[in-house]
Amino acid sequence: MKIPFSKYHGTGNDFIIIDNREFQWKPTPEEIAFLCDRHFGIGADGLMLLTEKPGTDFYMTYYNSDGRESTMCGNGGRCMIIFARSLALSGDETRFQAIDGEHIGKVTQKEDSLIVSLKMKDVTVNEVEAGHLFLETGSPHYVVFKTGVEAMDLTTEARKIRYSKRFREEGTNVDFVEIMQDHLFVRSYERGVEDETLSCGTGVTASALALAVKNPSQDSSVEVHTRGGTLTVSYKQKGNSFTDIWLKGPAMLVFRGEIDVK
Repeated sequence: MKIPFSKYHGTGNDFIIIDNREFQWKPTPEEIAFLCDRHFGIGADGLMLLTEKPGTDFYMTYYNSDGRESTMCGNGGRCMIIFARSLALSGDETRFQAIDGEHIGKVTQKEDSLIVSLKMKDVTVNEVEAGHLFLETGSPHYVVFKTGVEAMDLTTEARKIRYSKRFREEGTNVDFVEIMQDHLFVRSYERGVEDETLSCGTGVTASALALAVKNPSQDSSVEVHTRGGTLTVSYKQKGNSFTDIWLKGPAMLVFRGEIDVK
């Protein structure tokens, strides 16, 4: 079966997106892993399917590159917003459903780029320890603040946490965060990809909220730099609880094509 696809990225976090309204395709883990393979397939951090959802513009299903359905993906959601816009399912504003509930998206034009804002789920941070914070921003994140993040052996250090007794079964994403003069620098290890990605939307969100828990201030917007680009997280804070959380940054189409899925 030949299936048309589109490839998008949000600050280097890349995705295969398929309009599944007509095909009603139910991919196997092996098929997903093949499509996401960077040598034998299309290559991506994950696969997303768009389907119909009464009462909203669409439903987003996200699979990690290991072939398993996963939790919410922030950059994936931002890419899905402009994919749905290209199908005329929505305009510059959209409302859609994902595994963690309903989301709102907004698209604006900045010079020759599309800037996509995604409203994230409300978050309460319950685990604040001396060495880390753990929180759910649609996906689970273990956040560590430290210096020298750019030079560190992130994969080795993150896997010690990811495959620890606590997280071995369900897994967790791991974010190492450095506080710079006017922004955060974040590197993220994603479960399901089982490696570092250039950017992680839920990880960037988790890092910004973790900073607000550690250092409450009047600022309600944090600029976050990743290896793939810059994102902004804004929010309303009350203690360790956050509402009106928005993840904002560029997202773009890379290419379209058609692939035979046997």
